[in-house]
Amino acid sequence: MRAIWKGAVSFGLVNVPVRLFSATENHDVQFRQVHEKDGGRIKYQRVCSIDGEEVPYSDIAKGYEAADGQMVVLTDEDLKSLPSRSSKEISIEKFVPSEQIDPLLFDKSYYLEPDKTGLKPYVLLRDALEKADRMALVTVSVRTRMTLAVLRVRDGVIVLQTLLWADEVRTPEFESLSEDTHATAKELAMAASLVDSLSGDYEPDEFEDDYSEAVTKLVATKIEGGDITETPEAKGEETEVVDLLAALQRSVDKAKAAKSGGASAGASDASDDAAAHETKKPTKKTTEKAAAKKTSPKKTATKKATAKKATTKKAATKKAS
Repeated sequence: MRAIWKGAVSFGLVNVPVRLFSATENHDVQFRQVHEKDGGRIKYQRVCSIDGEEVPYSDIAKGYEAADGQMVVLTDEDLKSLPSRSSKEISIEKFVPSEQIDPLLFDKSYYLEPDKTGLKPYVLLRDALEKADRMALVTVSVRTRMTLAVLRVRDGVIVLQTLLWADEVRTPEFESLSEDTHATAKELAMAASLVDSLSGDYEPDEFEDDYSEAVTKLVATKIEGGDITETPEAKGEETEVVDLLAALQRSVDKAKAAKSGGASAGASDASDDAAAHETKKPTKKTTEKAAAKKTSPKKTATKKATAKKATTKKAATKKAS
């Protein structure tokens, strides 16, 4: 695994240097949208809804849509003025009973690994959490925005689990459940019997993602059977990075030309004047060639006329005989 963040857990007067690793990974089956005819991937363009023109990344800004539909465009300067934190500290605010944290609030999970110098305080914090049966409520800035999280222990490792803010959890409002309706004693007894018959321990390996396995087998079967669409290479497109490099190269060339100054410009003008003067004053050989070109058409015409007369005379003699 690769660490995505480095910092320290602030535990009273003790700092525990740690590295943060993602505790989960997505194994969901991913499909791509392709053209059925040739298997080419489908691309989406960034098109403005007003003028219908494609918009480059350099012209895209962040906008906030107000409740009335009005759009407020935020500049980079506006975003810089917002509160942000880049602290490398996981600050423990308090230790709270585990049952007080609703699992609905849990967001992303990360493993905390101690540095070699922080092994002893790490173990101390881990053991204290396990013995107290509490979670440490912390604040942390994994990127730029401060968020709430908890520290808990799983398989001997401290896990940091980010929390949703309270206003990010929706309030269920279902009219069908608003009535004061409850199960009867008989119904509840039958349900309890069913619960007892299906009771057991949670064993993760007992269940598997049959859909993912089925897709993998289906794809493997198609490959073995040669049922593959040969996708031709997509036409090369100039990326914005290439455009940027080209713009930088033009800027460098322009700067070099400006730095050379009038000397290069004067030399260029002098060369142009000299070339123009030589063009106006042809050499002797050039004159002779021009004269030859003028006289050669006449000679050719005379030769053709003589040949024509000879042919006509020969034909007349043959006819007379």
